Amino acid sequence: MIETRLSGKVALITGANQGIGAAAARALAAEGVAVFLTYKRLTPLNDPVYPAAYDQARAADASEVVARIREAGGTAEAVEADLADPAVAKALFDQAEKAFGPVEILVNNASGWLSDTFSPAERDGFGRPLRPVDAETHERLFAVDVRAPALLIAEFARRHLERGASWGRVIGLTSGGPDGFPTEVSYGAAKAAQENYTMSAARELGRHGVTANMVHPPVTDTGWVNEKVAIAVAADGVLPEVAQPDDVAEVITFLASHQGRRVTGQVVKMY
Repeated sequence: MIETRLSGKVALITGANQGIGAAAARALAAEGVAVFLTYKRLTPLNDPVYPAAYDQARAADASEVVARIREAGGTAEAVEADLADPAVAKALFDQAEKAFGPVEILVNNASGWLSDTFSPAERDGFGRPLRPVDAETHERLFAVDVRAPALLIAEFARRHLERGASWGRVIGLTSGGPDGFPTEVSYGAAKAAQENYTMSAARELGRHGVTANMVHPPVTDTGWVNEKVAIAVAADGVLPEVAQPDDVAEVITFLASHQGRRVTGQVVKMY
């Protein structure tokens, strides 16, 4: 039997009202972690290419996630927060510490995702709407997917060092990389920058007992996957099935666990 040795730890998980963030919160809570969830209710996309349930999930708060965790015997609290606000990082750690004590696991999951492009195309290969790269798309993605994770890692590190802690985990989610991400170019660039921050954290904080890694999920059905996407994955994917949020949550839990103690500075590619 694998012992994760996570019972009694405290986690801060961003973007946890649905999808991978919610699954990670449930998975860590099941291992005895007190989870402090953040979320931001988003305006519905109102585009027929997206299943209606996706808009509903994005617009919801985290009350259902918290309720499920508590019903299963876990410990959870949630707060709505706009990660584009630079002041939010410190405030979230203050609130998490007040609720549960020092944060030992940071999961940077939230994203300001949108699809933008340098091309004149108005829809991507799955029929999703595109918009040109401009200052607004850059600011939205880099504020939430780059600056916020960087500030959260910085706050995590500062408090970790001040209290002389010797155990910590930083885990981020990525879909981009240095090779670019056509039709999601600002998203890909922002995730590549977040990867770089996380790799730096691994190198700088390892001597203080902190591991830092990124998880690169495959196509994962957080509610947005339509029939066209599923067909494409079945035809071209290394594995023919669309992943589920719980699949990704298992990898996050492993990286947080005792078994993942020697894994750091890695982008864990899932298929």
